[in-house]
Amino acid sequence: MDSDSKDTHRLGNLVSKIEALTASGELRWQRQTGSAHRYARWNNNLLILGPAAPLSADIPRYLFITPFDSPDCIEINSTDDQLGPAVMKLVREVEVAVRDQPANDPFGITEEVLDRLESA
Repeated sequence: MDSDSKDTHRLGNLVSKIEALTASGELRWQRQTGSAHRYARWNNNLLILGPAAPLSADIPRYLFITPFDSPDCIEINSTDDQLGPAVMKLVREVEVAVRDQPANDPFGITEEVLDRLESA
């Protein structure tokens, strides 16, 4: 990741905040059916953490953050020398948070979605 030390510090603080919110239960991560990642909604942003693989697997992970109202995005990879350890700490915390949750389908058709579409 090419960024100056100020940006790296700010991104590290952001990942730490997300990890703390996850640990406290304030940020709720979910497992999507048939998907290779975990996701959460926070401050009008979509957070994607992946891939979903056993912690024992020695594979790179990523944290992808994108606002719902903008095409802008940030991706932080666990192979980054400075931010990688923070991403892996978040991966471990998220895996603890979702281990007993059933997978869901956030794009599934529900009565609520159909009602909202029909009334639009």
